Amino acid sequence: MHRPDMNTEIPETSDIITAAMIVVGDEILSGRTRDTNAAHLASVMTAIGVDLVEVRFVADDEDAIIEAVNTLRARNTYVFTSGGIGPTHDDITADSVAKAFGLPCDHDERALEVLATHYETKGVEFTDARKRMARIPEGAGLIDNPISKAPGFLIGNVHVMAGVPRIFEAMLDNVAGALRTGRKLTSKTIKCTYGEGTIGVPLGKVQENNPDTIIGSYPKYEGEKFSTDIVIRGADEAAIDKAYIEVEAMLYDLSKR
Repeated sequence: MHRPDMNTEIPETSDIITAAMIVVGDEILSGRTRDTNAAHLASVMTAIGVDLVEVRFVADDEDAIIEAVNTLRARNTYVFTSGGIGPTHDDITADSVAKAFGLPCDHDERALEVLATHYETKGVEFTDARKRMARIPEGAGLIDNPISKAPGFLIGNVHVMAGVPRIFEAMLDNVAGALRTGRKLTSKTIKCTYGEGTIGVPLGKVQENNPDTIIGSYPKYEGEKFSTDIVIRGADEAAIDKAYIEVEAMLYDLSKR
């Protein structure tokens, strides 16, 4: 991946690195296409110690994309986008991101060379529509695309990538190793036979007593019975163990009522 010759706009953080995602496309919002990129990004970010804190779905609308990019890049270490960098008239992500940064967007000589070589090798005409995929904001670095060759790009702390899942995943593989990573969270799960309505209040007290952990409850419904998975996450194993013991004690108390 080629890095841009400009300062990245990464907010000051300690050991907590955050990411947000913008999924662009009318086809996603209409239900014609199902997004899988957000789930893949979440799993990769979790594995490397980056907290994915927000995912936004926006239409192929310039103002919506600009607003989302400017809002999320200002309060997160990284932003990732998927979709809207193809060859058709409604692929407007590159232009919108450029406008969010106040930069011109035009054909990039590096991207043109990559695509020209690719289509020549395939014996396919390098049309004006295909050349649209070489339009990159001024000063951006390219994100390599080993599958269809049309590059994504990095500008500031915003990674702009394809919407096709296989290509998105390949591009993410190319950038993940260069990311600054933070604390890696581990987790423990307790399965309980009570529904959230029963455990809600006492579980909230356990969370208050264990601020160094994140305690989540995930309801299940099997047959005619509710149950809950309680998941304790944290960067400190001792803190997780302490919370785990308190959750078990809470469940024991409930069983005696």
